[in-house]
Amino acid sequence: MDGAMGLRMLLGMCLISLSALQALPARGSATGRPRGNEAVDGVVIKSMNINCKVTSRFAHYVITSQVVNNAYEAKEVAFDVEIPKTAFISDFTITEDKNAYVGNIKDKMTAWKQYRKAAILGENAGLVRASGRNMEQFTIHITISPRSKAIFKLTYEEVLKRKLGQYDIVIKVKPKQLVQKFEIDVDIFEPQGISKLDAQASFLPKDLEQTIKKSFSGKKGHVLFNPTMRQQKSCPTCSTSLLNGDFKVTYDVKRDQICDLLVANNHFAHFLAPQNLTNLNKNLVFVIDISGSMQGQKVKQTKEALLKILDDMRPEDHFDLVLFGSQVQSWRGSLVQASAANLQAARDFVQRFSVAGATNLNGGLLRGIEILNRAQKSQPMLSKHASILIMLTDGEPTEGETDRSRIRENIRNTIRGRFPLYNLGFGDKVDFNFLEAMSMENNGRAQRIYEDRDATQQLKGFYNQVANPLLMDVEMKYPKDTVVAVTQQYHKQYYEGSEIVVAGRIADHKLRSFKADVLARGGREFQTTCLVDEEEMKKLLHERGHMLENHVERLWAYLTIQELLAKRMKVEGEEKANLSAQALKMSLDYQFVTPMTSMTISGIVDQDGLGPTIDKTSEGMGSVELVGPGRMYKLSALQPSPTQSSSINMKLPDQVTGVDTDPHFIIHVPQKGVTLCFNINEEPGVILSLVQDPDTGFSVNGQLIGDEAQNEGTYFGRLGIANPATGFQLEVTPQNITLNPGSGGPTFSWMDQAVLRQDQVLVTINKKKSLVVSIDDRGTFQVVLHRVWKGSAVHQDFLGFYVLDSHRMSTRTHGLLGQFFHPFDIEVSNIHPGAHPTKLDATMVVKNHQLTVTRGLQRDYSKDPRHGTEVTCWFVHNNGAGLIDGIHTDYIVPDIF
Repeated sequence: MDGAMGLRMLLGMCLISLSALQALPARGSATGRPRGNEAVDGVVIKSMNINCKVTSRFAHYVITSQVVNNAYEAKEVAFDVEIPKTAFISDFTITEDKNAYVGNIKDKMTAWKQYRKAAILGENAGLVRASGRNMEQFTIHITISPRSKAIFKLTYEEVLKRKLGQYDIVIKVKPKQLVQKFEIDVDIFEPQGISKLDAQASFLPKDLEQTIKKSFSGKKGHVLFNPTMRQQKSCPTCSTSLLNGDFKVTYDVKRDQICDLLVANNHFAHFLAPQNLTNLNKNLVFVIDISGSMQGQKVKQTKEALLKILDDMRPEDHFDLVLFGSQVQSWRGSLVQASAANLQAARDFVQRFSVAGATNLNGGLLRGIEILNRAQKSQPMLSKHASILIMLTDGEPTEGETDRSRIRENIRNTIRGRFPLYNLGFGDKVDFNFLEAMSMENNGRAQRIYEDRDATQQLKGFYNQVANPLLMDVEMKYPKDTVVAVTQQYHKQYYEGSEIVVAGRIADHKLRSFKADVLARGGREFQTTCLVDEEEMKKLLHERGHMLENHVERLWAYLTIQELLAKRMKVEGEEKANLSAQALKMSLDYQFVTPMTSMTISGIVDQDGLGPTIDKTSEGMGSVELVGPGRMYKLSALQPSPTQSSSINMKLPDQVTGVDTDPHFIIHVPQKGVTLCFNINEEPGVILSLVQDPDTGFSVNGQLIGDEAQNEGTYFGRLGIANPATGFQLEVTPQNITLNPGSGGPTFSWMDQAVLRQDQVLVTINKKKSLVVSIDDRGTFQVVLHRVWKGSAVHQDFLGFYVLDSHRMSTRTHGLLGQFFHPFDIEVSNIHPGAHPTKLDATMVVKNHQLTVTRGLQRDYSKDPRHGTEVTCWFVHNNGAGLIDGIHTDYIVPDIF
């Protein structure tokens, strides 16, 4: 059988947090389990190999899995791996018999134009998801033809970062069945020499720990884990696998010499992590968000972390605490020494403070900066300390200055490079990109603190990384005429257990004059010069060969791209465009999937003739594509003709029909060029039918909620969207979006960026803004999220609902909105001054009713959920009487679905 004829593909790509591997066979037979060498439903993972080669911190991973279908019918399997968020995918292939389907990396715009050909309302429907804390997930489902096999091969690369005195390699293992040949092989080569190496698997019982073989000597380290099928069993008589968890390798290198300068193929990598230095004393200010949203577990965990940090402070350190809600308050208002008495007073203050109010982030940061600046000016001894500002917030600025660009400018102009700012974003409601940009332009970095039971440990863990500064104003200099392109050379502070890495390209014929000078301030002046040991480089090349040359160059490319992406977050306009162009060129030159590029796979399309793309997003921009029966990718021999029409191609109309706020219904009548509006006044808890198509069963119902603060006005707080023909249900609230809630389907928050597909229904979640539901080619609808914000007239989050396209819905569609999907006749005449001196009245004839209507204004929030757009309309009084069929109570239904 022709292999291309036998393999059909169902594809979902995701990016998640924490490095991990999964291979999921036979998704269609969840109950099937292997018995010894038997397959799951006829499918066997014949082999799975994870190979990692590290050369001077540059890690190159290759995951290869061979899946065999021994059955006499086609079977679905899944290749599912988790990789570090910091990694770049560089290659992916699927081989079925003798046919290879290879990934091609292109600039993102070209990839989307060629393979997706469409965007949903301006939002790319990417196949990417960030999940967990440190990982990205990549999942491919394929259908293998009878008696055939498929081989998957994924390659990704990263530079290992030293934290708390070690480098970590983490591989998440979850094959979900016994594997005939399973192997993890980690090979490490470090020119400085390896000082320690360990490997552990979270899933292994103690009696099987010896199955991990680990060794190191001199420059080389090796870890091998290849359990037999018997050793993989969760118990001696079980058919299930115990391989489910993290496989972690940790190591560090020798620091006998200050200089660690590696040169190969006209590129260099310079590593700096000097030992035996005296810890610098710290000037430390914590700026803590105590707005109302910090109530409960978050403030409890924050206090626990602060108390532990206070316990770790040294007597020579100086510190203060700043709290910000609607108002800003400080504990002392100036730096005080970490004496026993001051530390106890600070503990008492931490235990006593309570949360309330809005979020004056700008004011809190400015107060913290002022305390550090004043101390450096007025107390000469403190100017020799390492000053550090750490800010924790769980939300967005809502009090005082709220414009993010102005806040960044204020902070930048007051810090003026004197000390680093570290921003900690607690939970998923923070604008992490804003926090990250503000940290980076002030010599710091941002970190997300996840709302979980270990949040206290996360906060303390971050502090441990910056608790022991050893050097300040570290500058690594290279003769200008010897280098062409160098990564960041200046670092404000160097901390114990970390490492500074600089990489660059050496100019032609300049190797002999190349050197590195390192200058820094510490307990005493720090200065050293590093020269290239050409003889040692020749030995290293002999030992590691081409891999050394390749890895040093790719390490430089990786760091350069990361820096360009970071810099473009801080600027706008032409400067941002230039940085983007540089990052794109480097990504294409070195074939990395970065936020500037996408990987396409030749020969694979879905039923619409569209191909898959593998994308990478930045923090806070993750998206997911859930794959249901309707998302099927096929190899070239099985391609159908692309369809000519798709709801994906539609654009947002200028004027739409919808319902929003209290609830105001807006009915656009395009054939007459007018807009009508009416209100429905009902009690909280009532469920109204908005759309009901009797031909297909498709329906949209909305449940009213009240304004808790004012006890008047109602808004939609819950929507149920159902398509019974395919079993699709979607429940939407201001908090969550749940797919198929009756059968325990997945739940998403409004912080997710996601694309969900089930049969003919496509749902796009646009983070913190809206979601769009497309029903095949019949209709497209939008749900708008309204969040409470300072100054809002409403005191409770609610939803708006808009009809973007309905021209192919059944002519029998009904509901408060559905009855207006198709043309109806109206005439407006006799426009004259009304009872209200500023408003006009008119006579409107509609549906054999003659009504008095009033000229008014409503707001359409379909394009701008925060401010909306004014819409002039003719207002129909008395709950739309005469305009809607029957009376408004006819539209009350018992259930949301």
